[in-house]
Amino acid sequence: MKKTLLFCLLTSSLSLLTFCAKEGPGGKATIKGRVMMNSTPVPGAVVYIKYGATQSPGSNITYYDASVNANSSAAFEFNDLKKGDYYLFAVGFDSTLVQTVTGGVAAKLSSKTAVITADVPVGP
Repeated sequence: MKKTLLFCLLTSSLSLLTFCAKEGPGGKATIKGRVMMNSTPVPGAVVYIKYGATQSPGSNITYYDASVNANSSAAFEFNDLKKGDYYLFAVGFDSTLVQTVTGGVAAKLSSKTAVITADVPVGP
């Protein structure tokens, strides 16, 4: 009887942890996009992501949970995410302006397997 009760408590606890899973890695959803200065791609920018955020935590990159480099087309992708809210922040170099550009955007994954496009607008 004790083993059955213990098994039920452990199973219930694990179920609650699964249902209460926070944003971040460990899922099947994807956020992808491009880093853009107006309508011009910013290749090679670094894109940072903050899990569980709908607003910018600031420009200090230590506030973010992970990062990826945009490719030569300014495209980036964060894979294997859980459903929830995220904030993306990008830092790049605009060769036309010859200066660093930054910017951010909120993104929401509304399902466990969502694939959304969230272009990150940047400026001086």
